[in-house]
Amino acid sequence: MKGVILAGGLATRLYPLTFATNKHLLPIFDKPMIYYPIQTLVNANINEILIVTSGPHAGHFISVLKNGKELGIKHLEYAYQENPKGGIADALSLAEDFADSGSIAVILGDNTTDADISETISTFKDGALVFLKKVKDPQRFGVPDFNPNDKNKIIEIVEKPTNPKSDYAVTGLYLFDSKVFDAIRSCRPSTRGEMEITDVNNHYIRQGTLKWAELDGWWHDAGTFESLFAANEYWSRKSFSL
Repeated sequence: MKGVILAGGLATRLYPLTFATNKHLLPIFDKPMIYYPIQTLVNANINEILIVTSGPHAGHFISVLKNGKELGIKHLEYAYQENPKGGIADALSLAEDFADSGSIAVILGDNTTDADISETISTFKDGALVFLKKVKDPQRFGVPDFNPNDKNKIIEIVEKPTNPKSDYAVTGLYLFDSKVFDAIRSCRPSTRGEMEITDVNNHYIRQGTLKWAELDGWWHDAGTFESLFAANEYWSRKSFSL
């Protein structure tokens, strides 16, 4: 399986920090943010990785990551999303040639976790799988609505709901088979003008081929000042405790 890290967007919520560089190159304790999703994939034996970026600071990645060898990457590619406001699914569409008709593990570049996902990846066959995590503020995320008669099944994922139907968040970590690109082509821009990854996941739900797993470990995004601080605090404490 190959890996795709989505590291585009303008990160306006983190202005003025992101006036200087891409959000995913900001520091989380002693490493650039992008190192954490890379390590998640490499630890799961995924060493062929595509990074999709966008915006005025896209070129900064090359000087930081180079060819990825020092991070355990065997083969590193870059893709450029011309519209940084196009959405996650639009960014993922750029990975079709890289995937080469195979399955892919997709992680958002601002996600940091110490969970080991290698076993889940090794048993993945087809369809899609979303990793979930219980959170205090599910309204910031895509939220699964579970079948009341079978909690193993998700009947719908709602993006940033006002009244979440569960306290689980769809983390920015997904597994997809090669049909994901057909699913993206079937989607239309949302009211936000973006191609939503939630719509892609709901496509798999309608096909009856979406599964889920709970992340066993710490997880946090770093897309706001509060969550960026929380991620820095966790990784600094973990580093000093080793």
